[in-house]
Amino acid sequence: MATQIHPQAIVEPGAKLGEDVQIGPFAYVGAEVSIGDRTVIGQGARIEGETTIGQDCEIFSHAVVGSIPQDLKFHGEKVQLIIGDRNKIREFTLINPGTEGGGGVTRIGDDNLFMGYVHVAHDCLIGNRCIFANAATLAGHVEIGDGVVVGGLTPIHQFVKVGDLAMIAGASALNQDVPPYCLAEGNRAVLRGLNLTGLRRALPREAIDPVRSAYKELFERGKPLKETAQRLLDETHSEEVKKMCRFVLQTKRGIPYERKTKA
Repeated sequence: MATQIHPQAIVEPGAKLGEDVQIGPFAYVGAEVSIGDRTVIGQGARIEGETTIGQDCEIFSHAVVGSIPQDLKFHGEKVQLIIGDRNKIREFTLINPGTEGGGGVTRIGDDNLFMGYVHVAHDCLIGNRCIFANAATLAGHVEIGDGVVVGGLTPIHQFVKVGDLAMIAGASALNQDVPPYCLAEGNRAVLRGLNLTGLRRALPREAIDPVRSAYKELFERGKPLKETAQRLLDETHSEEVKKMCRFVLQTKRGIPYERKTKA
């Protein structure tokens, strides 16, 4: 199938289109946009700015991808939005590029699903195989690992980090960092345990058991958090536990867990 551009679409001169790209009616593609092979741009979608989109992506009706950041400090500097392969970006989602103060790039990996009305603000870094349910909202400079699930109507505060295979429940409000493999819920969101469903899909049981033990040591024993993380990091042979402990040691916004008395 050759590239197909609907006669009522606008593709500015200079835009780079791969093979078998499809662009629907009333869509707009700006002059600095690059679109990979077999990507489909739906009716009324708008792609602008210095935006690179990978192969086999689907961008649905009225999504806006690459428009200038919603940041009052932005003054027209050269910034980018880079999106990987096989991403699905559903209706009315808004994704902004970076800003000068955040490195100039918003970067999204592969195989992610952005449901309707999702917002990804400037300078966000998103991994692979994530799901953002309807109206999930990422503020600027948010970092999301691989395999993360963010529930619908959930806002995430700027500069928050969420580790691999974590899950944030719907209708929560997250303003601190969530370690890998954890489940957070509430307003404000706090850790409620491990994302066991995600873990079971991704890891063998023998890899999950050490993570369960480490979670109890870190967040349920009432011991000093960073001291416990360092001890576990020094003692464990589990790569998953090491990842969790390094995240705890490196957090800048803190971990949202309920402090318990020593047990």
